[in-house]
Amino acid sequence: MTVNIDTTSYHLKKGEAVLVFPNQLHSIASTNSRHMLCIFSPELVRAYSSNYKKRKPVDNRVMIDSYLIQELDKINDDSPAIRKKGILYLICAEFEKNASYLMSDSFEENLLQRIFRFVEENYSGSCELRDLAEKTGYSYSYLSRCFKRIIGISYNTYVNRYRVSKACYLLNNTEDSILQCAMECGYQSVRSFNRNFLQILSVTPKEYRENAALYDKNRIL
Repeated sequence: MTVNIDTTSYHLKKGEAVLVFPNQLHSIASTNSRHMLCIFSPELVRAYSSNYKKRKPVDNRVMIDSYLIQELDKINDDSPAIRKKGILYLICAEFEKNASYLMSDSFEENLLQRIFRFVEENYSGSCELRDLAEKTGYSYSYLSRCFKRIIGISYNTYVNRYRVSKACYLLNNTEDSILQCAMECGYQSVRSFNRNFLQILSVTPKEYRENAALYDKNRIL
């Protein structure tokens, strides 16, 4: 399979992995392959992540032995936080053995980080591009063109995808109604929520909740 991180493409074989840092642009291209995708908050490994907030790795690849893979696969929602942290710290330690870093100090990288952080902090409420423009001091048109050029999709498309990803977690892990999930993710009506959800995932929120095990192949800590 191929994993694209920022401007680098990693062609991974059996047993190989990558560690994606916060705010690194990434995508996965997989054909007839099986993989484990683990998404976790940097706060779970704060002693490690706090040292690299303004840095990014030169090479994102890491080798993880079969023991760690098996232990990671055993983690579920009921696993103690200390167990989750222990396994994640071991993975970070493996990554650190051969890691080198660069400062993330380019203008565009810093601007993107501000945009991603804005969406993360405001997706449940007002998250319009005009709000972002007012907060950053850049013009609406400049932010729109810059984001589309670098990311490849519009700002509104990114926000909708982010909101839907958050809604998937709520649908899969809470008993909140579909209306509640929609409101918590920044949608003002179930109609617009259903429309965006169907457009992005090709299923309705109701269908997703009823068959979450089939659609949700990500392990989220």
